[in-house]
Amino acid sequence: MTRHIFITGGVVSSLGKGLTSASLALLLTRRGYRIRMQKLDPYLNVDPGTMSPYQHGEVYVTADGAETDLDLGHYERFTSTVCSRDSNYTSGRIYGSVISKERAGAYLGKTVQVIPHITDEIKEAIRSIEGPDVDIALTEIGGTAGDIESLPFLEAIRQYRHEIGRSQGLFIHLTLVPYLKAAGEMKTKPSQQSVGILRTIGIIPDILVCRCERAMSQDHKDKLALFCGVERNLVIEEQDVRHSIYEVPLELAKQDVDVYILEQLQLHVNPLNMGDWQTMVDTLIRPPNGEVEIAVVGKYITLRDAYKSIYEALTHGGIANGVRVKIRMVESEDIEHKGASALLEGVDGILVPGGFGDRGIEGKIAAIGHARENQIPFFGICLGMQCAVTEFARTVCGMAGANSTEFSPQTKYPVIDLMETQKTVTQKGGTMRLGAYPCRVAPQTLARTAYGLEQITERHRHRYEFNNTFRQALADQGLVFSGLSPDGHLVEIIELRDHPWFVGCQFHPEFQSTPLKAHPLFRDFIAAAAQRRGPVSSRNNGRRVPKGTATP
Repeated sequence: MTRHIFITGGVVSSLGKGLTSASLALLLTRRGYRIRMQKLDPYLNVDPGTMSPYQHGEVYVTADGAETDLDLGHYERFTSTVCSRDSNYTSGRIYGSVISKERAGAYLGKTVQVIPHITDEIKEAIRSIEGPDVDIALTEIGGTAGDIESLPFLEAIRQYRHEIGRSQGLFIHLTLVPYLKAAGEMKTKPSQQSVGILRTIGIIPDILVCRCERAMSQDHKDKLALFCGVERNLVIEEQDVRHSIYEVPLELAKQDVDVYILEQLQLHVNPLNMGDWQTMVDTLIRPPNGEVEIAVVGKYITLRDAYKSIYEALTHGGIANGVRVKIRMVESEDIEHKGASALLEGVDGILVPGGFGDRGIEGKIAAIGHARENQIPFFGICLGMQCAVTEFARTVCGMAGANSTEFSPQTKYPVIDLMETQKTVTQKGGTMRLGAYPCRVAPQTLARTAYGLEQITERHRHRYEFNNTFRQALADQGLVFSGLSPDGHLVEIIELRDHPWFVGCQFHPEFQSTPLKAHPLFRDFIAAAAQRRGPVSSRNNGRRVPKGTATP
């Protein structure tokens, strides 16, 4: 039987339940157990696909084409577990299913209510990640204990644990133990009250994970154990890490939280091997080959979570090359007002990520032109690739006013156009080209060098594509179409041959990058940026030596 772990949060939002869940899953995976993960979100949107990045952050796309919460990115990066549409359910999806069943007469005239019908539907969602190949299923409940919208989910997991038995299920509560600077002390009362809310609905946490800025004293842990009804050794400290989120699993392992979990679930405690993870973290903290600076020119820079997977994939590329990646976050609209040279001076690489809408587009195009003209390594993703095509058409091919029909429907040169299969689509949610698709990579290209494969599979999220009407004209001027769909119709990767490293891709490679295995394109992009910066001299205290400079 699949064991279940239910992870809830209290006191405040954004405590890091996703990171904690992913870290625990990594430790259990390294103990030899087969894991599946799931996030239950209480908002009424069916999925986050139609939500603004400012509202929700990044939309993470699974291989089977689901638009999901960004926490699923943590799940896959930490554990290499492949998530699916069963890995993310929302209130909107749950209620939509129940209402559809009611309209179809599935409830045989009964009054449809939150209990049992909504809670039963939630339990079916939880059951969807069980299976003979799953030893432990981790389900994270979004929101905070006490939120009205979370109550059906909390009631559902209470019922679920009751049905499967205490030895088959475990409640972990993530809470905050704040430090009040004015008082000069940490306070446990918010955590006590958060646990009290759970206890009123019948959930008593088995393990308490305490987020804190400073180390907790023995008295704090004793007080939490006493007033929250948790065993003393099951009050786990999760202090803010100094360098990277990838330190979290190592810190939790020091407190044997994974051992306690397995003992509670009556599973054998196999040896733990985190050697490669520790080596990775050491490289990240003390990179042997210096630092590179990458400018990310985006439309949603003010919210870091909007490009979460991008930033992580850049970090992975740095680990693979033994360099620290410093990210310069640049609003594309600022480039429109201040110019690309002023805001991008001194960077070693420029990345333009995806997005929707025409705001800031000309700033992205100007940044790409700056990268192309100054031989700065460039990486364009989704909209970033489309903007690269637009810039090349305008500047190199003399197609004044070239644009995407998304931004200029009447442009004379629609080098980017709506996909043929999208022209009859009227619904917004879940209707883009979503999920994993194959791509054939041309030989003797930067893309083939990176992948080392003739055919790859990458995840997509877009409605617009390169307009094949202009393929020959742009190819004649030096644009290389290095990746195509197997039928040769869709342009998936473009690059420039007379440039140190200039690549754009229609897909989202950041969704398949992990700290132990950087995505090939991010790896080679950072390598090109490091090459531009110059070698590191071990005799020069680790400082980079500019090209053409003798080492003292």
